Amino acid sequence: MTNIGIIGWMKANLFNGWFNSALTLLVAYLLWLSVPPLVDWALVNSSWLPSGEQCTAGEGACWSVVTANIRFILFGFYPHDLQWRPLLAVVILIALLFYSQNRNHWRKSLFYAWMVGLFTMGLLLKGGLFGFASVESNLWGGLPLTLLLSVFGLTAAYPVGVILALGRQSEMPIIKSFCVVYIELIRGVPLISLLFMSSVVFPLFLPEGLVINKILRAQVAIILFTAAYIAEVVRGGLQGVNKGQYEAADSLGLNYLQTMRLIILPQALKIVIPPSVSILISAFKDTSLVVIIALYDLLKTTQTTLSDPKWMGYSAEAYIFVALIYFVCCFFMSNYSRRLERELDTGL
Repeated sequence: MTNIGIIGWMKANLFNGWFNSALTLLVAYLLWLSVPPLVDWALVNSSWLPSGEQCTAGEGACWSVVTANIRFILFGFYPHDLQWRPLLAVVILIALLFYSQNRNHWRKSLFYAWMVGLFTMGLLLKGGLFGFASVESNLWGGLPLTLLLSVFGLTAAYPVGVILALGRQSEMPIIKSFCVVYIELIRGVPLISLLFMSSVVFPLFLPEGLVINKILRAQVAIILFTAAYIAEVVRGGLQGVNKGQYEAADSLGLNYLQTMRLIILPQALKIVIPPSVSILISAFKDTSLVVIIALYDLLKTTQTTLSDPKWMGYSAEAYIFVALIYFVCCFFMSNYSRRLERELDTGL
């Protein structure tokens, strides 16, 4: 009876030898020392009231820094009475992402749904049409700006990276040289330098009177940076495809575009799902670097909240809240990639 059920599983996995038994007991002891105090701090003795009056007297976490400033953390300087608009835009974006994760929905109607959704989100954020009051983009901030930079940046970076990978393997010297130089140059500099160039240096070369939105410049920098890394991952996938696939395409009389679109790329992109998602997750987290160029993304609005003397001593609680938002987004991407791998697995 001791070899089945929970007891059997514990014997087989936790106490199968003196070393594993000692390690299990050590981990259990460390958890006993750390988990109860953490629960007391985070839940039992914590303060949640927006007034924050209990924070100075209590010994637990002061979640009041979040509840009292939740609207500014999530929406920044967007006009207070119009914050329902960015909230609705975020809801539409999340709904489209959830609907799109089902491969059975990948039809032409999904494309039209995204077009309508993007137009609606732009209308809600910017306004200026159909009676919506116009809101300048320098007032956008918080969660909508973070999702805007990440979702659309990563979506645009992937096809650009695929094109760069194909260009690097091209037999045309000019195209191949351009792709090699671009990829090596972008991968050789940090994202912060590109953001600074897009914010400070690039406007110096524009004609007088021509101004390009700072958010758009940051978006382009993120796309160009991420695409270079995606290109190298996709190139590895292309090299992993058996040469016989190319020969089979030639025997069928397929041209280069047909070969890549129908035979090579589907196999190569399936191979590189795990490393591609790793790069996309890293790029998603790197969007927080736009704080360097004074864009009020989720991290910047949190930092601004903590500059208030009333909340200056509660940075741990505020950053834990932001970290949870990033974790949920990254976990969704990772979980979806694993499911996509299972769906595309042919056993070969």
